[in-house]
Amino acid sequence: MSRDAAVPPRDEQDARRTAGTMTGRMAGWVTEVFAPQVLVIAMPPAVGLLAQGWSGAAWGLLASALCGGVPATVIAVGVRSGRLDSRHLVDRARRTGPLLAAVGAVLCALVLLVALGAPTLLVATVTAMLAALAVTVPVTLRWKISFHAAVSAGTVVVLAHVLPALPTALVGGALVALVCWARVRLAHHTAAQVAAGALVGVATTWGTLAAFGL
Repeated sequence: MSRDAAVPPRDEQDARRTAGTMTGRMAGWVTEVFAPQVLVIAMPPAVGLLAQGWSGAAWGLLASALCGGVPATVIAVGVRSGRLDSRHLVDRARRTGPLLAAVGAVLCALVLLVALGAPTLLVATVTAMLAALAVTVPVTLRWKISFHAAVSAGTVVVLAHVLPALPTALVGGALVALVCWARVRLAHHTAAQVAAGALVGVATTWGTLAAFGL
């Protein structure tokens, strides 16, 4: 093996050095806590509970099991087998399979929720997930748009419909900015990629909820 083949690319070396610093460790923690899978699993039951009590939470659990649980399982299997680098899908070239699984899971969840008569807000929330994927998946085939930013921004928009809007937007906006900083700090995305992700998350979610009259 040649020396060049044994040495990781410069951007990977930079990412490893960054991860070992104090701010790098903080960025890693933020990335884990606000990972898309975490938010997609936690958000629907929370929204359902806030909107309609325990019955709404039960509907939310169904949505999170499909929209979050299925893709998370696919990614976990891929990581264990070595086909994927991590649950954050850092390697853009290997995102396609897990993302198509996510699209299929969200679409199935949407059909099931509509057929069973789920609350409108949860149907709209799952529809917003599908709309965001419809934009981000084609983009990521050519350019590494940030799913962390998109999902966190979309989550804030949904929560602003069930919590006091202004404080939720202010606190949520600060958290989205923190997530964007973390992804750039870890050298997993550029500033443009996280900004684009956040914009897509806000626009698709806001537009979908508005289309439902929410």
